[in-house]
Amino acid sequence: MDSRNGALHRLKIAKGHLDKVIRMVQNDEYCIDVLTQSQAVQGQLSEVDAMILEKHLGTCVADAMKKGDNKNSVDEVIKVFRRGRG
Repeated sequence: MDSRNGALHRLKIAKGHLDKVIRMVQNDEYCIDVLTQSQAVQGQLSEVDAMILEKHLGTCVADAMKKGDNKNSVDEVIKVFRRGRG
């Protein structure tokens, strides 16, 4: 499975988990069970992030570094991670 299909597969899994979280909250289900499902969503999204980052580093960043544009490429990745930690 290529990285695009792998990411799409994980996003669909995350969507299924998220749909379940929504139903669980609507049905006022046990908080720990809701949190467990929520963590499953977050785990899938983290995997997607890792897959996208790996692809970006192996292509876009590698190409930029070959062209001598190291600083902008590194700054861009750092900016995304800082934003994610909000």
